[in-house]
Amino acid sequence: MEILHRRRATVEEVRAELPDAPSPSSVRKLLDIMIDRRLLGREYDGPRFVYYPAATLENASRSALKQLCARFSTTPLDRRRRPCSTWPGRRSRTRNTGG
Repeated sequence: MEILHRRRATVEEVRAELPDAPSPSSVRKLLDIMIDRRLLGREYDGPRFVYYPAATLENASRSALKQLCARFSTTPLDRRRRPCSTWPGRRSRTRNTGG
């Protein structure tokens, strides 16, 4: 996904940036799975498909952080109490009473 957030890419361009890249059919299958999950989009560009992220980098980052926090919240109480209350850019829920 990180590769595609930098620029739109074909299967071969994605493979070129992966260390120990799997076969083209394996990369294509993973990209197809991400399309089914609505994480990626693709369009036909001449003889090949070009893949691109379906969400903005900011939205994808926020979603990943939310999932990470949920995964490492140890108890249901932790999840209800303050799940990732220190997220960058998160709005405070406290009211300023002017005092």
